[in-house]
Amino acid sequence: MHPTYELTDAGDRYFDGLVDKFSRSLYQAPRGELRLAMLDYLLPQMLELTQQPVLDIGGGLGQQAAWFAERQHPVTMAEPSLDMLTYARHWHSEAKRLPSEAMAYVHAPLQDLGQQAPGPWPLITCHAVLEWLGDPRSAIAHLASLLAPGGQLSLMVFNRDALRFSNAVKGNLEKVLSDRLEGKGKRQRLTPISPVTHAEVVEWGAENSLEVASVAGIRVFQDYLRQPPASDKERETLLALEKQYCQQDPHWRLGRYLLYTLIKPEASQ
Repeated sequence: MHPTYELTDAGDRYFDGLVDKFSRSLYQAPRGELRLAMLDYLLPQMLELTQQPVLDIGGGLGQQAAWFAERQHPVTMAEPSLDMLTYARHWHSEAKRLPSEAMAYVHAPLQDLGQQAPGPWPLITCHAVLEWLGDPRSAIAHLASLLAPGGQLSLMVFNRDALRFSNAVKGNLEKVLSDRLEGKGKRQRLTPISPVTHAEVVEWGAENSLEVASVAGIRVFQDYLRQPPASDKERETLLALEKQYCQQDPHWRLGRYLLYTLIKPEASQ
């Protein structure tokens, strides 16, 4: 029997009990390695980084928080799963050797951060979170309320259009025709419950006075390959290909993830 999981009262999916699966399936696998490599490539291009404080929302196993801390940003990592937060804290101190003053940890979901980490923050990262929430639209409003005037939001979402295309490539034609793409969030399978489209991000951002400053696709080609790269040279070639087309239209639109920089306007004088 596979274990089952319950959504929260808000319809959100947390990931207690899945640290090993995340570590093995997402970050020790080629797709996870490519995702991190592309973030390493894109974030310095898409963000103005001045060692400003960072709020990392839904930080998971702590990879993104460590990336910023290693670049001398004071980081506050918020995560609703205590298992994930405990893993990240240990990994940061033992494996990454980050000084304790470089990191702060908040055990809370996005909806509670107005009380527990109100800011306002000059830089917020929220990567692969919205697609696991029952109401991703309202999450954008929460994010905007935490952001300082002139602040930057690095938002990464699971792309509904890419999920549709991937299912068609796999032959799941009836599923695609009926647009039954969402996961249920009840088992260990990591099909998001609320995959998001580019149009929705633009619309929801505009509703909260957030301007899309830049966008890129992550894993534009990898998920559609008939055969995964079998050698280091092939992996290097794939990474070069991803870098070349990740911000070129129309290719970025089919990235498995879409990475945005959204800006909150400066306060009026």
